Amino acid sequence: AYQIHTLAGRIVPQVRADGLVTVDMGIPRLLAKQIPTTLVEPDEKVIRQPLAVAGREWRVTAVSMGNPHCVVFLEEEGSLEELDLVAVGPLFEHHPAFPERTNTEFVQVLSPTRLRLRVWERGAGATLACGTGACAVLVAAVLEERAESQATVELPGGNLEIRWDPSTQHVWMTGPALHVFSGTTAG
Repeated sequence: AYQIHTLAGRIVPQVRADGLVTVDMGIPRLLAKQIPTTLVEPDEKVIRQPLAVAGREWRVTAVSMGNPHCVVFLEEEGSLEELDLVAVGPLFEHHPAFPERTNTEFVQVLSPTRLRLRVWERGAGATLACGTGACAVLVAAVLEERAESQATVELPGGNLEIRWDPSTQHVWMTGPALHVFSGTTAG
């Protein structure tokens, strides 16, 4: 079995018979002090809180999956495609309400089991995929009663299956994985 050591902890992926890989992404942290954010009191959850960015008020839900995420659900049809991510993404990332900066996911709910998103990653900008972001989106969608506890999350780089297990609170992510590099350590 593989073990992957990350800044958020050790991950042990499970390779399924169909070639997809399932990973236990851990338990989401939902209190403001755990994210961290100053949008609400430290021991409160951040669900549908108003946040002024780019001259308008957005409703945001914040989740930490070992890194901070600010999730925004877009209500209007076509608004995800029309969103100027390069203009608005940095304004969320560097907003004073997120002292360690934040990743931001803009989401369109297609159905209770299908979510589409675009992501602005802190320090990286617009990216094709973000595993922790997909997990944070599902958690936020469940908290806002927009989705079931298992859904397909569509990202520009491909789809991920995300499940938030109600009994253990762990979030599970399933998707494709490719071997892209091999190496050895210098002796």
